[in-house]
Amino acid sequence: MTILICSLSKAAQVAAQRKPSRMVSLLDPHTMFPALRVSAHLRMALHDIADHEDGCILPAETHVREILTFVNAWDQEAPILIHCWAGISRSTATALITACVKNPATDEEEIAWALRRASATANPNPRLVALADAELGRSGRLVKAARAIGRGYPAWPAIEEAEPFEIPSRFDGPTL
Repeated sequence: MTILICSLSKAAQVAAQRKPSRMVSLLDPHTMFPALRVSAHLRMALHDIADHEDGCILPAETHVREILTFVNAWDQEAPILIHCWAGISRSTATALITACVKNPATDEEEIAWALRRASATANPNPRLVALADAELGRSGRLVKAARAIGRGYPAWPAIEEAEPFEIPSRFDGPTL
């Protein structure tokens, strides 16, 4: 099955075409979450930041634990749709985390490079990645993998949003 990644503006279109069973929305607290037909919808109100900024919600351990619980319950019978405002940072970090959860024996860099091949603009939020790395006991491998693929290009705000893309939810390549 697949992990679908897109921006908020494309979420309804992708959901209608691909019929995901689950959806993760990662949006600023003042942005309205889409109401789409999925069996389970995780709504995360947090800003796309990696360090504390006054008036902003920094991704926290509780957010990552909610994501992990949600994706662990995904049976992979239908796609999962993950979106944020632009489909570049929060959603790509969550997609990377999701693929790592579903493939615990697969090298994190293999998954990160699949993300990069699928999207030139992917720029996983480093805070979400670091928190997931710690929570999953990956000993820095997930952080290293995200750094290995570098920042997406062109980076936001040079582009307003990424094109929808997907990565597999199952990897059969080299393992640790």
